[in-house]
Parts: sequence; structure tokens; C-alpha cells
Amino acid sequence: MSEATNLQEPESTVRALSINEVEEDEGNREIFLSVFVQQGQIGLSYYDSCDYTLHYMPDTMDNSDLHLLDRVIQELSPNFFITSAKQEQSLLEFIEKLGLEISKQRLLSAHIPSLPPTITESEKIPYLSSCIPLDSVLMMRSVGGLLKCLERRTVGLDMEDSSMGVPILQKDVVYIDKDTYSALQIFKSELHPSIFKLQLGEKEGLSLYDFLFLICFRQWFHRPTRDLNILKKRQEVIRFFTSPRNFADLNTLQSSLRNIKNISTLLHKMSLANPKVVVWQSLYKTVYNALCIRDTIRAMPQSIQLFSEISQNFTDDLFYIATYISKVVDFEGSVAENRFTVRPNVDPVIDEKKRRMMGLPDFLTDVARAELEKLDPRFSTCSIIYIPLIGFLLSVPRLPTMLDKQSFEIEGLDFMFLSKDQLHYRSARTKELDSMLGDLHCDTLGLFFLSSASVLQRSHCLYKVMSLCAELDCLIALAQASLDHGYCSPTLTSNHRLALIESRHPLLELCTPVFVSNTYISSETEGKVKVITGPNSSGKSIYLKQVGLIVFMALIGSDVPAKEAEIGLVDGIFSRIHSSLNHSTGDSLVLVDEFGKGTNTVDGLALLTASLNNWMRRGPQCPHLLMSTCFHSLIQLGLISNSPLLDLLTLETAIEGEELVFLYQVKNGICQSSCAANIATLAGISDDLVKRGVEV
Repeated sequence: MSEATNLQEPESTVRALSINEVEEDEGNREIFLSVFVQQGQIGLSYYDSCDYTLHYMPDTMDNSDLHLLDRVIQELSPNFFITSAKQEQSLLEFIEKLGLEISKQRLLSAHIPSLPPTITESEKIPYLSSCIPLDSVLMMRSVGGLLKCLERRTVGLDMEDSSMGVPILQKDVVYIDKDTYSALQIFKSELHPSIFKLQLGEKEGLSLYDFLFLICFRQWFHRPTRDLNILKKRQEVIRFFTSPRNFADLNTLQSSLRNIKNISTLLHKMSLANPKVVVWQSLYKTVYNALCIRDTIRAMPQSIQLFSEISQNFTDDLFYIATYISKVVDFEGSVAENRFTVRPNVDPVIDEKKRRMMGLPDFLTDVARAELEKLDPRFSTCSIIYIPLIGFLLSVPRLPTMLDKQSFEIEGLDFMFLSKDQLHYRSARTKELDSMLGDLHCDTLGLFFLSSASVLQRSHCLYKVMSLCAELDCLIALAQASLDHGYCSPTLTSNHRLALIESRHPLLELCTPVFVSNTYISSETEGKVKVITGPNSSGKSIYLKQVGLIVFMALIGSDVPAKEAEIGLVDGIFSRIHSSLNHSTGDSLVLVDEFGKGTNTVDGLALLTASLNNWMRRGPQCPHLLMSTCFHSLIQLGLISNSPLLDLLTLETAIEGEELVFLYQVKNGICQSSCAANIATLAGISDDLVKRGVEV
């Protein structure tokens, strides 16, 4: 390190202290979502109590099913949902109060710490217009309603400029509904196994998110993107760290990233009247490790965009903050005294008072003896004590005759208070001590506020540090997963082709010693409609999920479990027939598993046939369709029309004696038999029942 080498490395005890203290508020997170919908458009905003920020989405077109709103609710899981209700006159009057101008006034009157301190009221509108599109009427109404709700709930509203410009959803976000997330096991909730934690809600089960939990933002999972610039930016970082020659740098950065704490939470605690010592420790440790990351990154190729951003945004303000804290805060003394204490040689006045305080006990004993000689002979003992913010006091035991306040009065002494049968007075000598020694605690507190203000003035750089460190942490861990599991870097294109060569299921291969890889290729010339037939338990559903998960992983920038992969960026992944028929395009991926099996054979077959023919008639706008079915008659009876888009697949099986063996290998062809008797035997059904079933 260049500059950071002059800083004192944080002790390991700092981390142990900070884990529980700094992140204790994470479980108290509340999200307030405010929504307005009108004439097919939606405007919304939300407030996050975890980092005290307001987020917004400008007016955006939504369909009649409000898929966009559904997606936002999925992603945010808001605690409070705020909207208008056109039912009663009283509610109509309330809605009128949420008009655009009132909403603007509420925003203008809100406390926004990031506003320049010298800004005037007339300058607020142009300033906020540069941050928020004030001409988005619906969005502004939603902000007004949100601020009104927060005002009534007396929520401390601190809005940071750095987050206000970030929309909730971007136009290149790939559409995936909640059912598809669940079907592909991208997210999977289950009851907590501990009976003592059942009241805390569900836990994440075996899912892609659980597998990559330490790797990705939850936001990345909710916002898979088809923006090639974003994906290639992520890929180049992963490619760098999967190179063996960069393993040392990988380990160095991982070690530093483990010590980066939630800066939003730290800065909020810093702004309070008297934050705990652990907050200062955690902030210093975070900034120190951010400097280590900066110095490591600056030795790497700056042609990689993320590395260049880190080098530029990790400014000398970080070095100033780290140096300032290390020179001012006495961590050992602060832990011992459980309050903010100052290092020697920072403030001569404080140092002198500390020096005097060190010899104070013996001195105060002498003063107490002198005071006792002046007291009423009824008092056999007394002491001189020091109380921060109050000063020096003479303390004497309460006599049996002292029953009320009037009897507490002693000539020459000013009564202060009674505590645990000890009377406390201010004497001429204690006043002299106050004048001579002063109040060390007040002086220290003043320096504390000065230090906090100095750090908070440079807080703007810390928010950028947190964002870039989080992104770097995600990509490093994705690179680590790629190395650990033998993933490949997919080729991302804007054409209509998906090609996964010798691909594997990213979750199932973790649970089985041997996994059979399979290839999937879909394009207008190689068949975009794949219909898979085969016996139950032959691997049809696994193959569908495997394709869906690999495409999803590519859309968050991850490497994928395959020998080779080419991903034509899709605009949505669908698993529900209704959604896929109405909203899929030629760039969508549709996964249909055993459609129609829940109804009678004729109806199920008819619906399946109609859906397939509908998709194939679209021609170039036919989505990438991967469908499994047990309706073998669909093909045998020729119910689906011939099309160059159609490709028939099955999974290989073999018979050894009377036993059915699954080979789990996908091949072209049609399944001729469902092998129901063999499947029943494998399921544990008695031989007599199986034999009778064959006879029938």
C-alpha cells in the first residue's frame, strides 16, 4: 500500500465487537411503497427505513395485468402499501390533498441532509429537478402520499442524493414472474427447522439464491438484465479473477471485502448524539480496508471498467477519514471506559486535564479531609466525587434526623440532590475545583461532535465506496463459484439463438456424485420449439429447469455450468401458460412442464395442442419453447402441425431384465411407451397391483 501503510491496522477484536452491534438494525427494516395508476401508466416511490433513502420510478406504461407493479412488490416485499381509494367522499377529498403541487411542497419541505447548506428556498426546485423528474405527475403524487404517511408515522426521513436518482426497474430488466422464480428454484422458502425460530418466518431452502447467497445482491436476482454493456462489464471482472495468475489478488481482495460494513447504517449511527465505540471501530475498519482495496485495484489493468471506477472513486477523502480517526480516537481507552475517549497529543487542554485527573484520587482525599474539618461534628465521614457534566461535589451520609428537604440544608453548602442515602452538595472548594480542572467530559464531547462532523462532511465518497465494494464482492464470489464448479463464460449475443453444450443443472450436480450433461440448441433454423416426451422420473423436468437456470445465470453476468454456451439475450422467462401466451415474444424463453396433466385427457390434450400451434404460427416471433409432456398421442396422432420450428426430443432409457434404467441422456425422437408398470415398481407399488394394472 502507498498511503494506507501509515495507518494503524485495525485489531481483530474490532470485528468481534462490530458484528452484533452495527448490524443489529437489519431485522427492523421497513419499506413503505406508494403507488398511483392512471390510464395505463404507473408511478411509484418507496422509502427504505434501513438506509433512510427514498427511491422512485418515473411514470411508466404498464399492462392491464399490472405485471410491472407485481414485479416491484415481488422485489421489495413492502411492509406498507400506500395508494388512493375511490370509494367514499372522504377518501376523494383525501386524494385531492395528494395533488401534484402539494406533493412538490411536501418534498421541498422534507429534511434532505445532502442539500448544500447555503441553498435558498427558491433554489430548491431547480436542484431537486436535477435529481427527480418533477414532471412525472403520478410519481410525484406517490411521493407526496409517501411523505404524508411517513410524517404521520413520525419516521425519521433522511434522503440521500446518491440513491434518489436510481429507478426501481430499468427498461432492460428481464421479466420473470414469482411462479417462475419458484419453479426454477431461484428462490425457495421453507419453514425454519428450529422450533424456536418459527416465529421469525421462513428460511431460504435449496435454491440458486441460497447457493449463491454470499455472492450476489438479491437485487441482481430480481433484476436479470439483457443490457450487454452491464453484462460484459461483469464478465470481464469474472474472467480476470478466474485466471490463475490473479489468484493472489483475488485472495487479498476477499480478505479486505470481509471487513467492509454497511456504511449507510454506520453513518446514520454517527449522526446520532452519542454513537457506541463499536461504530467508530467499524467505520475505521471499513475505510482502512477500502484503502487496501483501492491500492490493490490500482495495480490491476485499468482497462477493466470496474477497476477504473474504483481507482477514481476511492478518493483521498478515504485516507483523510482513516487518518483522522486513527489520530483522534483512543480505541483501547474507549472500550475500557465504554465511551468516546481521545488519544494523547490531540488537544493540549484535554491532555492537561487528563494528567490532572490521573493524580486526582489522592488529591481529592486530601480535599475531603479538609472539608470534613469544616463540617458539622455529626458527620464522621465525607468524600469528594466527580460526575461528568455536573462537576465536583461534596458527598456526605444522610443523618437519621434529615427527614425532608428543609432538613438537608447545611450552612455554607448548596444542596444538589439525594442519592442512595448520600447527600450531595456544592461547596466553595468544589466550585474552585470546577474552575481549576474544568469538565473533561464536556471537552471530550465537544471534540467528538467536531470529529463526527468532519467525517460526515466527506460521507458522499463513502456511499460510492459501499456500492462499488458490493459489486466487486459479488463478482469476485461469482468468479470463485466458477472456479470451484468448473463453469464456462457464456458468449452473449443479441441474436435469437440459445446454445448450451454439455450443460449441467447447477443445483442437482451438488447433490449427486455423477451428473449426465446434456446439450440444448434453439434457433429459427435449429428448432425453437422443443417437445420432450419420456417416462415419469426420466429427467424431463430437470432438463427444463437446467436450461432455465443457465439462461438466468447468464442474465446476471455469471459463468454457467456448461462446456460452451451462447446466450441470445432473452426478454423474459415464462413458466405459466397464460403469461407466456399473452406476453412472450421471439426473444422469450418459455418452459412448460407437463401442461394439462391436472385435467382429463381430452381437455388437456386439446389445450396443449392449441397452445403449441398458436406459438408455431407466430413464425419469427415464436419464443424459445421447451415443453415436456406425457401426452404421447399428441405426436402419435399428428395433432400438431409440421413446422421447421418443431423439434421432438426424448430421454434415453434401457431395460435390464425386467428393470427400467434411466440414462438421463436427451436425444432426438419420440417416446413409444410410458413404461407405467416399471415406474410403478420403482415407486414401491406391490407386484400384485402392478400385474393387475398390466392386465387391465
